Amino acid sequence: MWRRNRGTILTLAVLLGLLAWAIWTMVQMWTSVEGGMGIHEWIPLVLGVFFSCLIGFGLMALMFFSSRKGYDEPPTYTQDSDSESDN
Repeated sequence: MWRRNRGTILTLAVLLGLLAWAIWTMVQMWTSVEGGMGIHEWIPLVLGVFFSCLIGFGLMALMFFSSRKGYDEPPTYTQDSDSESDN
């Protein structure tokens, strides 16, 4: 069983290692900074998060709307038998 899943296990181990490294780096950077954020840093941060979520939610809503209305289906063509007999 290990032989069959060796690639998956290796990929998972590498990704978990990268995640651990990213978290460690984030904690090191976060704790090395002196001072706090002023109001002029908080306003763009909050606005950026808000508008990013707004755009993401809007695009997801459009995707679900498009899927439900059938806009994502491939086109189907039908030939009328009357148009073939006219030629």
